Amino acid sequence: MAFKPNYNQQRAERTRAKEQKKQEKLQKRQEESERRKSEQQGEAPAADGATEE
Repeated sequence: MAFKPNYNQQRAERTRAKEQKKQEKLQKRQEESERRKSEQQGEAPAADGATEE
């Protein structure tokens, strides 16, 4: 016999999955931002050094 559907539990699972995906996306965007910032800081002195030569 099939189980009676538990809509509240199913909705909670979907909400949890959605929130987890949202957090992963946010973390990835923050990591990319940090990477770009570090590259810019690393390139700025190199660019200045190249113009002084």
